[in-house]
Amino acid sequence: MKEVLKKNDERMQRRIDHLEDEYKSIRAGRANPAVLDKVFVDYYGTPTPINQLAAVSVTEARTLIIQPWDASVLRQIEKAIQMSDVGINPQNDGKVIRLIFPPLTEDKRKEIAKDIAHIAEDTKVQIRNVRRDTIEKLKKMKKDGELTEDDLKQGEKKVQDATDKFIKQVDAIAEKKKKEIMEI
Repeated sequence: MKEVLKKNDERMQRRIDHLEDEYKSIRAGRANPAVLDKVFVDYYGTPTPINQLAAVSVTEARTLIIQPWDASVLRQIEKAIQMSDVGINPQNDGKVIRLIFPPLTEDKRKEIAKDIAHIAEDTKVQIRNVRRDTIEKLKKMKKDGELTEDDLKQGEKKVQDATDKFIKQVDAIAEKKKKEIMEI
């Protein structure tokens, strides 16, 4: 049973990690290199992340500089950013690409806050699905004679406690991100 409970916690933690990665890529009006994590450049036929082709740095609060190590890939990086859902038009001066993040309007902040809540709710559903799968495994183990009725009840309680803990984490992470967006 310990192994099943350990796997349950690991699977729930992966959902939390994924949530944090999703939130990193949300454009919050500040320059953040993480918004480029999902942008891939076709580099000699291989989709390659921008951070493997260039130095990405924040020079001012709203400006991101992308300086490729190989100048010949500058146009491909610019094109990849334009084709992505970053929502910012890159400025290419021949040596570096600048991404200037415009300040967020109140409507855009509210829209982003809704997206944050939606992503959090999806994560909670995923965590509950992990709980359901784990409880089904425990019930199967009882049916197969590997667990007693008391062990099953104890296991279900531990799974529910873990679920509650991870749901609270999701709420805290989402609240922190919403606060960050609304304060900019």
